Amino acid sequence: MTSHSSEFIEFALNSHVLSFGEFKTKAGRISPYFFNAGDFNDGAKLGALGKFYARALMDSGITFDMLFGPAYKGISLAASTVIALSDLGKNVPFAYNRKEAKDHGEGGVLVGAKLSGNVVIIDDVISAGTSVRESVELIQKAGAKPCAVLIALDRMEKSGNATEIGQYSAVQAVQKDFGIPVIGIANLKDVLLYLERSENSSLKEYLPKVKAYRDQYGVE
Repeated sequence: MTSHSSEFIEFALNSHVLSFGEFKTKAGRISPYFFNAGDFNDGAKLGALGKFYARALMDSGITFDMLFGPAYKGISLAASTVIALSDLGKNVPFAYNRKEAKDHGEGGVLVGAKLSGNVVIIDDVISAGTSVRESVELIQKAGAKPCAVLIALDRMEKSGNATEIGQYSAVQAVQKDFGIPVIGIANLKDVLLYLERSENSSLKEYLPKVKAYRDQYGVE
């Protein structure tokens, strides 16, 4: 676990974005933790989040020219991250898409800078990988190259539902299908290590449940 991933997990907990308990996922699984990036919902939280994304991207060593934020969550994530990157001395443009094409003004589905060069797709998590696939298609259609996906948390969880478990996680499927890396600020291993090191007894009591969930659904 890197220092910034540990700091990010603590930040997510304090922002009530990362919670522990009993939650039913979209796939119908009962998860002992829940991550809702929609609760990074004020200026201070979004500003701090952008800095975490920027640090993770710069530390990855990936060569990139711009960011792309898929609608809707990716829009604010891309904006906050390019601001943070600028503060680090790396000024890059960003673009995003609309859910529906605009038939007046500039028209189309793309907004912001022209897609060109090596483009990093930024999102909160990868669940089914649908937004990534749509983003890759848009970027390639514009003549640019998707070079990485940047996310907040890699759940490291096999695809499928409560009874049917796939071979790969959504992150692994994206890497396998498109041949591009997925960079996470933190992952489930980091969450487990954070719980192991925590001196908060009410938090630590969830460690066995998270371990059991990872044993059942986790990937390497």
